[in-house]
Amino acid sequence: MSSPDINEEIENLEAQLNDLASLCKRLRLENRSLREQQVSLVEERARLIEKNELARTKVEQMIVRLKSLEATS
Repeated sequence: MSSPDINEEIENLEAQLNDLASLCKRLRLENRSLREQQVSLVEERARLIEKNELARTKVEQMIVRLKSLEATS
């Protein structure tokens, strides 16, 4: 192998390494973003479950009141 061939090969490897480093950085950022999104969705799910439970309890209480009103009528 001649010197220009080796230099060209080194440049190609350097370019591949830079591409790989960029890809790793992009994937780390995407991974962080996805983890943050997951935390947010888990929190939102918990809030929605809590709201649903509260609504269910209120509906059950209304049904009990309606039944008691119906029984007294």
